[in-house]
Parts: sequence; structure tokens; C-alpha cells
Amino acid sequence: MKKLLDLMSEEFAKAFASCGYDGKYAKVSISNRPDLCEYQCNGAMAAAKEYKKAPFMIADEIVSYIKESGNTEMFSMIEMVKPGFINLVLSPAFLAGYAEQMAADAKLGYERSDATKRIVIDYGGPNVAKPLHVGHLRSAVIGESLKRIFRFAGDTVTADVHLGDWGLQMGLIIEQLRCEKPDLVYFDENYQGEYPSEAPFTISELEKIYPAASEKSKKDEAFKDQAHTATLKLQEGYPAYRALWHHILNVSVADLKKNYENLNVSFDVWKGESDADPYIPDMINGFLEKGLAHESQGALVIDVATEEDTKEIPPCIVRKSDGAALYATSDLATIIQREQDYHPDQILYVADNRQSMHFTQVFRAAKKAGLCDQTELTFQGFGTMNGKDGRPFKTREGGVMRLENLIASINDAVYAKIMDNRTLPEDEARQVASIVGLSALKYGDLSNQASKDYVFDIDRFSSFEGNTGPYILYTIVRIKSILNKYHGLGKDESGAVIGAAHSKSEKDLMLELSKFNAVMESAFEETAPHKICSYIYDLANAFNSFYHGTKIMSEENETVQKSYIRLLELTKSVLETCIDVLGFSAPERM
Repeated sequence: MKKLLDLMSEEFAKAFASCGYDGKYAKVSISNRPDLCEYQCNGAMAAAKEYKKAPFMIADEIVSYIKESGNTEMFSMIEMVKPGFINLVLSPAFLAGYAEQMAADAKLGYERSDATKRIVIDYGGPNVAKPLHVGHLRSAVIGESLKRIFRFAGDTVTADVHLGDWGLQMGLIIEQLRCEKPDLVYFDENYQGEYPSEAPFTISELEKIYPAASEKSKKDEAFKDQAHTATLKLQEGYPAYRALWHHILNVSVADLKKNYENLNVSFDVWKGESDADPYIPDMINGFLEKGLAHESQGALVIDVATEEDTKEIPPCIVRKSDGAALYATSDLATIIQREQDYHPDQILYVADNRQSMHFTQVFRAAKKAGLCDQTELTFQGFGTMNGKDGRPFKTREGGVMRLENLIASINDAVYAKIMDNRTLPEDEARQVASIVGLSALKYGDLSNQASKDYVFDIDRFSSFEGNTGPYILYTIVRIKSILNKYHGLGKDESGAVIGAAHSKSEKDLMLELSKFNAVMESAFEETAPHKICSYIYDLANAFNSFYHGTKIMSEENETVQKSYIRLLELTKSVLETCIDVLGFSAPERM
């Protein structure tokens, strides 16, 4: 379906052209004076200069043409207002017909205007052997929503968690294991048998091993050197260390998947830095053969600065002076791997704003080296999640909070609110609290523009009133309750169509519903989930105004009541579609 604004603009384009004016002036927009009209066409103001004619004269011609040509079924009011504005009120019957078309369409009227793409989206980025903490929240929540928005728009999307599973941290873990469990067969150089299939540690043990090793390496130079040696042996394929590495991966990934599942976040591919490692030698040789890389203070670098830069862009370091690879090396090699495996049209990276320079260097180096000539490389940076003090969110003790503890705290806050209302039994309240808590967490994040910092406020986010996830879910549950009552009476809405609005609140609800495909298009084109949040808050408010002003269940006219129910079904579908692309769902009761 075409967007409602486009349909109106097309009508005005015909009128402008027929009156001898350029159709580019025919754009219709939502009125900035809703007390006067619903929509406006202000093109006569701009056309006046080109055609050297008073704007009210041009506007008057356009209005007269539309009225005289009989194309008035779209509008119940169309009038010229000096100095040259055209004010519009949409016909209730036309608007109802548009809403009915949405209700009958599988995608609620959404229509893609350009060709679909193959997209790889890189988000998550956790390190193995470490628990997820609050610093991982925004990447997971924003990335998951963008993945769902792209898929709704029709793109083929591959979501890659891109694990930190290679490098010195692995050597540190191996050496710490040697200190704590020296009798393991992995440390017996004479061992010739098969290595155990079960890991010699639990996730809880593993999460203690790395911090201990990291702290020890800062004080013990010999230990750090041993960790470097272990890392090198691992990367060269030493069987014992490779076996240990696989254990670390398996135990970590199982725990990560559980924690991401609690966030309703999933990935298609669980690849990591290690998967890029085989591509690095040939890639480095290619840089050298093409004369793209040169030595600088012992390191190998690619110059990526241009004359147009307004700030300094340092060279991209692709090999350290000791021969080690860096994050940039791994990211460049990963681009090669993704090109070969997925042939993407776009690779999108969702990461902290502070990584902006890193990705600028990597993208420029990749394009300069011809690693992905036809692929668009995009960085979606996000701001910091802060506490009420305006600083990065911490525990009360000042440490970094584990993500599972953050989720538990917001679920507890929602549970307390549910129990205060005494609307559900305790066991059901716990289940509902986890669903509503997730909406509070995700909506609280996504309702902010991704690139901006925001304050994480559990009390505000878990409120059932205001611009929050629980308020949106409460609205959906209210609609479900009405529909259940209606169907519980043995009634059904077969043959129902959405009829012309009987009240201002009903028409306002239809007007909000009609914005759906424009909002989804904008959120897709601008990678902006916050636009969907803003929309469903307005839609929920419009529905609640209609609900409070309309006797839906006691309506005696069966045709009118069926129209109401059909409108409620559409509202529920739009809200549920939107929260699904945001990454959460609604319970049956609250």
C-alpha cells in the first residue's frame, strides 16, 4: 500500500500540473496546527517565487481545481487560507477504507520502495570466558532490533555475534589453569592419548580464572611472558591447547546463549576472531604486494587519511612491531571471510561510539585494498547507558553489573508493582514480570536515539504509566481483554469492515494507525528504532482515548460494534508487530 501522505500528494501533483505548476510543490504534510486541520499543502508559498504570483492565488487555483474536478472523496474539508496555505481534513469514509486495507494486508500496508539487500549485522561482541555485563546491553538490544527491522523490510539478514575468542586472553586463561590445575593432561607434554570431551572447569570457575590471570599478568612479568608463549602455541595449532580452547569456547558459548536468550536476542552465526585468523597471512602479503602497507616504527600500517579530512585520521595498524595481529587486522580479515561466505550488499557494525575512529580506519583500509568493492560498510554507534548520577551505570559498590543481575533487578521491580495491584497469583505474576520486565529494559533503551547517552532509571522504566514498555504492553493486554470478552459472548466479527469514525477519538486512532508504513520505512532507512517507540506511544495514547470515550461492549448496533472490534484487531496487530521488531512481546494478562 502507498503511504497516506503519498496518496494525498499524488492528488495535489495532478492539480498543480493541471494548473500549470511544477508537481514538486505538491507535497502534503501533517499539519503543525492540528486545531485548524489534519494536513497541509504549503507548496503555493514556495511556487510563488518561481511563478511570480501571489501564493494565495496559486493555492486558490489548486483548491478550485480539486473541488471542480470531483476529486473530493479524499477530503471532507479543503480550503485556502491566506497568505497561501491549503488546509485539509481527511474524509472519515476514505480514512476508514485505508484502515480496512491495512487490516486485510499481511504486512499491515507496509510496502518496500527499493530492492531488498543481503546484510550482515555484527553486534554483541562478547569475550569468551567473561560474563555479559551492562556494557553489552545496548549492542545486543539495538542490534537485535535493527536485525528485525531489516527482516520486516524484506532483507536477508545474517546476524553474527563476533566473539572475542583469540589472542592473549586465551593464553592467560591457559597459564592460570596450569597454575590452578597443573595435573591436567593438557599440561603433560608426553601425553599421547585423546583429550577429554568434558571441560575440566565450569562456567563459574572459568569466570574467576580470567580476572585472576589478568590481574596476575600486571604484576608478574614472567607469567605474562608464559601467557604470550601459550597464545602463540595455541595459534600455531598445539593440540593440547587447541583442546583446552575448544572447552573454553563450548562452556562460554553455552552460557552466553542462555543469557542472550533471556534478552530475547539470537544470532545466526557464532563466529569469532579465530575464524578470521586463517585469512590474515594472505591478506598481509596482499597489502605488501600492492604497496598499500609500509613500516612505521616497526609496525605495518596503511595510510587512510585523505585531503578532505577535517581532523587527523591516524594510519590503520595491521601488524604490531612484534608481529602480532590487532583488532583492525582481525576485522579486515573478517570482511574477507564475510565476502566469501555471504556476498553481502552491506555489513553493519553496532558498537560503542568510542569505536568510531577504529571503524573509520578499518573501512577506509578495506576499500583502499579492494577487499569489498561493492559492499557498503556501515557503523551504527551508540551512546553510554548512565546511572542517575550521569556517569556510566555501576553497581552500588561501584563495580560493573552483570547483565543477568540487571535483568533480575528490573523484573523484581515489575513484580512488586504487579503484586501491589494484586491482579495475578504469585506464580503467574513472576512469569508476567519477566515478560514485562524485558519490555521495560528494551523500551527504556530503544526509545532513546541510539547515538545519544541515556539515564537508566529502573523506577521510571518499570512504571505502568507514561512513555514506557509496560504502558505499551498494558494497552495491548487491555485490547486482548476486550476481544476475549467479545468472543466469549459467542460473537465474531466475520464480515466486519472498519466503518467511518463516529467520534473524534475514533478518527484520531485511525489517523495514528495510518502512519504505520511511513514510520516503519523511516525506522528502516535511518536505522532508528526510537521512531517506532515514539509511534507506538502515540498509538497507545490514541487507543486509550478512544477506549475511554467509547462504549464498545455495550454498543447496540451490531454493525458498529463489529467495526469497533475490527479496529481493535488492527490496533493490536500494529502494536504487536512493532514490539516484535523492538524485540519483546506482550503477556495475555497483567
